[in-house]
Formats: sequence, structure tokens, C-alpha cells
Amino acid sequence: MNPVPFTKLLAATRAQSAGVKDENLVLRQVSVDSRTLQAGDLFWALRGTTHDGHDYVAEALRRGAVACVVERKHAARMQGSLVVVEDTLRALADFARWYRQQSEALIIGVTGSVGKTTTREMIHAVLSVGHQGSHSRKNFNNAVGLPLSLLDLAAADEFGVFEMGAARIGDIRELCAIACPEVGVITRIGAAHLETFGNLAAIYQAKGELLDALPHHGFAVVAGDDDSVRSFARRSACHVIFVGEEADNQVRATTVEFHAGRLQFVVDRRQYELAAPARHYLTAALCALAVAREIGMEPAAIAEGFRRFTGSPGRCVVEQAADCTIIDDTYNANPLSMQAACRCLQDWPGHGHKLLIVGDMLELGAQAQRSHQELGACIAATSVDRLLAYGDNAGDVSWGALHAGMRPHAVAECHDVVLVKGSRGMRMERVVQWLKQRGGESRKEHYIPSTARAVA
Repeated sequence: MNPVPFTKLLAATRAQSAGVKDENLVLRQVSVDSRTLQAGDLFWALRGTTHDGHDYVAEALRRGAVACVVERKHAARMQGSLVVVEDTLRALADFARWYRQQSEALIIGVTGSVGKTTTREMIHAVLSVGHQGSHSRKNFNNAVGLPLSLLDLAAADEFGVFEMGAARIGDIRELCAIACPEVGVITRIGAAHLETFGNLAAIYQAKGELLDALPHHGFAVVAGDDDSVRSFARRSACHVIFVGEEADNQVRATTVEFHAGRLQFVVDRRQYELAAPARHYLTAALCALAVAREIGMEPAAIAEGFRRFTGSPGRCVVEQAADCTIIDDTYNANPLSMQAACRCLQDWPGHGHKLLIVGDMLELGAQAQRSHQELGACIAATSVDRLLAYGDNAGDVSWGALHAGMRPHAVAECHDVVLVKGSRGMRMERVVQWLKQRGGESRKEHYIPSTARAVA
């Protein structure tokens, strides 16, 4: 975070100071976790589902916090340097909005049902070839994570690319009110968080809020092979660039090839190549390419950005254990990303068996049974040799697979490939850990052109 005078914080959040001896102090870092707070940080007490930051104000001050942002209803029982507001979450949004407005960086918002993080990381990798920029911390894409990520913007940054998640209509609209993006990127859309959204139409409506927030002088990049996305994208007040493989996309990929961790494709007679564990990384690559071209980057620089790209933990990370190849895709799951995982395993080269271990897809509400049965049918339609389903919906996955023609298979053998995937709440990374312990010390590798082995 750039240095911020204490008085600017008070003005941006409409706060009052209490017990602050020196109001000429300068703030340099915000922390919401007293365990990782460093001396000199500003501690922001937020209320969570299981913990309340107000319970840790005294600890934060002992660790050297210059002040603590607290809610008025808690302030009377506290001592020390306090910044008093009505609502700490709303105050964090107000402060991040003010801070963003001090920056001249081009702000890019990324949303969608699948591929948000990969797309965000790929845009950052490509644009960083010629420009300095920031991006979201880890998976910080909600009302807490986005403001904290915006506060990472540096004075010299020319761009910032930030992920925006949603579980309800209105979520992305609120995030856009904080970040004020000038560029919007929408990846593929599918059934996710149906428990709170209710239906697919609501998901499309929610993701479209990013386009509604863009200014006339901005632009949007949208996955154009989805007719439903195209229909709502046309209402945008700014320029919209469609990307995909179909002929009516402005940025169209042709001659797409995926071989052993290398994704190759052609756009406007120029071939691009990047390390990728699956073909479905194409959408993220096209979005990054479209953003880069629109801001004036040359094909050679874009190609260099693709060469620099590396993936994120839990998203098709490939590890070589003693007796099998493990594809760790455990970060999260919904029907669309599960279909992509099936295709990833189907396309994986080699002669070993292919074993798919799946956990429940959570937050699907009334569509849970049907979605898991359809997943089973999808698995049966691919060249997966064995399925292991885990969770409350395991029976539905198995039922769908068996009714679609899948038969029991032999246990995993040496040189087999194992893909593990499930929703975040299923903690499928434990399966990966068990597999690695069972097979001995594992060795993580990244795909490189000479060996074409593995990618994170």
C-alpha cells in the first residue's frame, strides 16, 4: 500500500479517532489477521462467520498495530489507538474505493463461473511483459478480499487485474462500486452457487453486472461461444470483444492443439504456445490476448507473456509420485469445471489407466442430485478407466455413470494417472496428500518445452 496520511483514512471512512496520540502518523499496511500482523500495521477488525476481529484488538495492539479500526458499539469497552466507524466492512469498502481513486492504473475486473483465477493470472503474466501491475491476492474475490487486493496497488502500477466472485445477484455490482473497473472480462458461465442463486438465469444476470458497471470509454472481453453470454453482453455501453473458436468471434482461435502439457493455437495467422495442463485453458489465453491487443501490445510481447505464465495451486497441478501421475485439481468444483476435468483426463497422454476421484459439488441446492448424476454420465462418456466418488452425493455420481454404461474396473496400477477434484468444502487435497504419502516422496514438476512433463 502506498503511504496514506491518517487524516485521509478518517475522511475516507467518515471515522473518528479515539486514543490516537499522533494523528500525523502515516499508514503503510492494513491487516485483518492479528496472527500475521506486523508492527506498524493498521488492524481492521472484521466480523466473520466464526470469529470477530474485535476480540483480537488487544492482541493486535500488543503486536504493534498503530491503530485498530473498530465498530462504535464495541469501542466503549476498548482501550488504545482506535479508529471508530459504524460498520468495519463498509468502512473497508469506502477506504479501498478512495484508495483506488488515487491510482491511475487501468483496473480490470474478471468474473465467470470457471477459470477466473487462471484468467486473472494469465492476464497479469501477459501484461507484465511491458507494464507494471498488481493482481488479486490468492482467491481474494469477495467483499473483504477485493478491497484488500486493491490496497496492494503501488504508485507505479499501470494496471491492476482483480477477480470478482458472486453468490447472489448484486454481489458483483457492489464489488464494481468499490473497484470501478474500466475493463471487464467474463469467462465461461455455468451452474455454480445454485443454492443461493436459484437458477442459471440468475447467474447470467449476476455476471452481467460487471458489464453494466463499465464506463463508455472502457471495454469488455467475453467468452463468445456461449449464445446466452452474447445476448446480455450486447447491452453493454462500451466496446465488447468476443473470444472463442467460432467464426463470429473477433478474437478467434484456430488450429488448436493440445499435446502433453503444451497448448498451441493460432489467432490471425500468428501461432501462440503456452504451458497448460488442459485444453480448456484456451479461454483464459484468448481473454488475456484480447486485453493485451486492445491496450496496444504487440504479438511478440503477448507470446512472451504466455511463456512466462505459471498456474496456481490446486488448479491442475501435476505431480509425479512413485507409482502414478497425480493431477491436483482440488481447488473447487462445479458442473462446468467437472466437465473440463473429465476432458483433461481423457486427453492425458500415456498408456496407464486413468482414475478419477471426485468429491461432491457443493452449493447446488435442488439441482444437486441431477447435477451429480449428469456428472456420472459425463465420466462414463470419457475414457476414464475407474471412478471413485466421495461424499453425500457419491451414490448419484455412481448411478449416473453406471446407467450411462460405465463398468467396474481394476484397481490403480503403476504408471496410472489419477485426477482428484471436488468443491472446496470437500477438502479433496487430503486425497492428494494421501496418494503422495502412499506412493512415497513426490516430485513436483512444471511443463517445459523440452520435456513436456508437468505444469502447476
